[in-house]
Amino acid sequence: MSTVTYIAAIILMGLVVIVLIRGLFNMMKGDNPNLSNRLMQLRVLLQAIAVILIMLTLWLTGGGRPT
Repeated sequence: MSTVTYIAAIILMGLVVIVLIRGLFNMMKGDNPNLSNRLMQLRVLLQAIAVILIMLTLWLTGGGRPT
């Protein structure tokens, strides 16, 4: 189970980077401010999910404590 959450967290972090870059390029072009706003909101949501998954992974694996 912890391997699944670990891989999912990595995928989510990659998605955060993609959405961030896309939002920044959209803001630099100045095309659609509504799209930029939605992309940044999506980034925040993905970051929150990634943090929750990272914390879940740490909890499932014992937080890196020696056993």
